[in-house]
Amino acid sequence: MELKEAKFQQKVEEVLKALEGENYLVEPQRLKKLVEILLRRQKDLVLFSENVKNEHNFSALIRTADAVGVLNIYYTYEGNKTKIYNEHITMGSHKWVFLHKVNNAVETLKKLKEKGFQIVATRLAENSLHFREVDYTKPTVVIVGNELDGVSEEVAQVADFNVVIPMYGMAQSLNVSVATAVILYEAQRQREAKGMYEKPQLTLEEIKNILRKWAYKDIIEDRKRV
Repeated sequence: MELKEAKFQQKVEEVLKALEGENYLVEPQRLKKLVEILLRRQKDLVLFSENVKNEHNFSALIRTADAVGVLNIYYTYEGNKTKIYNEHITMGSHKWVFLHKVNNAVETLKKLKEKGFQIVATRLAENSLHFREVDYTKPTVVIVGNELDGVSEEVAQVADFNVVIPMYGMAQSLNVSVATAVILYEAQRQREAKGMYEKPQLTLEEIKNILRKWAYKDIIEDRKRV
């Protein structure tokens, strides 16, 4: 474990060396933390939220996604709110993931599938698998659905796998944010066991582009709002 961490920190130092001369508005220790986060981001683990409307639920999805290293969250939303997350619940996690609102879930998922992603939908169906039977170390999109209706039939048709979380009590299902956390942490467990968090997925150029946003542009915008 110590050897793995030492090797990882060596990669961190290599990136920090490559960033010398870049203009950032954060302290060195903060920059190092951001680099560590980016080196562990799982570019090929994506969360897709289909019309989750409750801002508390959506905020919890964001927070969990950030915690397991997800970089991109795609979502559809049919409500009338302009901002569907609560910053007090995300605890800042909305700043460290990229939210992509899409109009057509099926078309977006088909495009991700063409890029090599397997599509995993949380949905009870005749062919549903236990959620732990899926290999989440492959490029994966995890789809979670609306609080009342779940994942739609049209979206489920695109999925490679429908998965369920076993229930042994009176409750028929978990809250969408809890179910998402259960599945994403299974993905995290599998990926960690395979050493994927020690193998950076982002290129140096991608890291630089993200840091220009996180450590410069976003800070400028925040100062304007004060």
